[in-house]
Amino acid sequence: MSIQRLRIEKRYSEIVIHNGTVYLAGQLADDYDGDIREQTRQTLANIDRFLAEAGSDKTRILSVTIYLKDMADYAGLNEVYDAWVAEGAAPARACLEAKLYDPRVLVEMMVVAAQA
Repeated sequence: MSIQRLRIEKRYSEIVIHNGTVYLAGQLADDYDGDIREQTRQTLANIDRFLAEAGSDKTRILSVTIYLKDMADYAGLNEVYDAWVAEGAAPARACLEAKLYDPRVLVEMMVVAAQA
């Protein structure tokens, strides 16, 4: 089975597709100056964009792992996430607190989805 890699960087690929499954690298907001709600919106918009590029969408997400800089942001994250997630298509999900690579990053998400 072939492996397709899109948006290849030196250390990682933003998108990897294998056997009808899409794997996204950890997704972040484009602007680190926003609060948790704004960073979550931007992160989810990037996820939507990359899934579309890979031939999928948010209704086909199998799992999402969410890393928060501070669990105090959990309610703000969920406010935006709950409005975004497709009705009846909520993926398996884990959310944990982690030290992220830049202190301004409040949220990072990794997604696994099925291709359409």
